[in-house]
Amino acid sequence: MSTAGGSNPEYVIARVRARRSALFGEEDYRKLVRMSPAEIARFMEDSEYETEINALGSRFSGVDLIEYALNQNLAKQFNDILDWSGGRLYGLIARYLRKFDAWNVKTIIRGLYSDTPREEVEADLIRAGEFSDSLISRLLDATEIEEVVEQLSGTVFGEGLAKAYDDFETVGVLVPLENAVDRAFYEQLLEGLVVSEETEQYHEFLQAEIDFRNARNALRIARSGTDLDPVDYFIEGGALFRAGEIASLATSPDELVSKIRDSRYGDRLSSALSDLEEADSLIGFERALDAALLEYADTLGYVFPLSVTPIVSYILAKEREVDNIRAIARGREAGLDPDAIEEELVTI
Repeated sequence: MSTAGGSNPEYVIARVRARRSALFGEEDYRKLVRMSPAEIARFMEDSEYETEINALGSRFSGVDLIEYALNQNLAKQFNDILDWSGGRLYGLIARYLRKFDAWNVKTIIRGLYSDTPREEVEADLIRAGEFSDSLISRLLDATEIEEVVEQLSGTVFGEGLAKAYDDFETVGVLVPLENAVDRAFYEQLLEGLVVSEETEQYHEFLQAEIDFRNARNALRIARSGTDLDPVDYFIEGGALFRAGEIASLATSPDELVSKIRDSRYGDRLSSALSDLEEADSLIGFERALDAALLEYADTLGYVFPLSVTPIVSYILAKEREVDNIRAIARGREAGLDPDAIEEELVTI
């Protein structure tokens, strides 16, 4: 990894576009949903996942092999991007990749909350952020959520988690802790970000991601059955919502979609907004939000091809590929109908 030298977006974007062309498409997913886990692993062996499948095949099989291969490949892809990048571009990407530190913290906390076995939690971790292996091991060894909070003191998540822990103990749901992690992540992304021609579209994307995160969090709180006020968990930095209106929008998904459609996002989002309107469950609504954000990042990446946004767009697309393959493998292992699994996938 190099922080020396100047930014080199043209070179990195060219490499990223080549990687993006190798991502699985809808036809690949249609094949995968009709395969067994063993067949999915063999299919992956003939793709960009060949190295990971071969390296892990002697230790794991079935869904375990698929999940470890997915996460190792994801981390490798993103570390490669950092290796290619220089200067300010490196800094922007490295800070964005801290989202996987946030993911890992929330995954470990959820595992403790639900008494999930350590090995299952570890299989879901993505080592593409800045946390060291030793810190991740200590977090996995924790037997109580409070231990995780203590281990994270001194990190970007420490102060927020410490403040949120009392709320968690009071209400007994994870919303305060997960929101504290999200807040810390977005605060460090925006802190010191100078909006210039190079970063204008990246800033616009971050605003969209915060807007969609606020919408997701407000909907979860509204359906949590607690007395939590969505305003208290509002993340600053978005462009669409005001803290004071988020609570009323959370109780009316139709109004929420209308707000998004009438905003600056409306012209750049097509089928994703229709999916939001048609979603009949919170999970479906969140999946549609993921698709909408991916589509928005894509459009920004093509309109402004020499910004950091095409790289961020690839990061999102690669995440979705991993999530989709994991969902297919788990669904097939559980005996779900292929058509039902296909409906769960996030594609654009």
